Amino acid sequence: MENTKLELVVGVFVLAGIACLGYLSIKLGKLEVIGGHLYEVEAGFTSTTGLKPGATVEIAGVEVGRIKAIALKDDQAVVTMAIQDDVKLYSDTFASIKTRGIIGEKFITLSPGGGGDPLRAGGRIRDTEAGLDLEELVSQYIHGKVK
Repeated sequence: MENTKLELVVGVFVLAGIACLGYLSIKLGKLEVIGGHLYEVEAGFTSTTGLKPGATVEIAGVEVGRIKAIALKDDQAVVTMAIQDDVKLYSDTFASIKTRGIIGEKFITLSPGGGGDPLRAGGRIRDTEAGLDLEELVSQYIHGKVK
């Protein structure tokens, strides 16, 4: 009898530990399991070198979303971003790829504009700026092509 009770307590403890581990994995990985209050917008860039899905999307240094996917369409990199519902973007929003520090991670920063029409789910940001490719810049400097 006592052995069964001990096994039951250990089983409950293990299940609670697995549930806590799953919860922490989802929260720390910033995954959205059940819906989430997000909408998707796209932006086309000439180059997304170093940018990866899961990277942050920021406005004024504040995280407002994440990059969901990067795909090639008509010789242009199309970035799909999941943006929080409470953030309003407009058709004149400007998106640019930035780097944290000299060789840090890449992310997208948005300047939301405000003079155009509201950008709806599935909309496209037209004004973009590709990030600075540090390797290409160093290569040009080494080969004497920098003016």
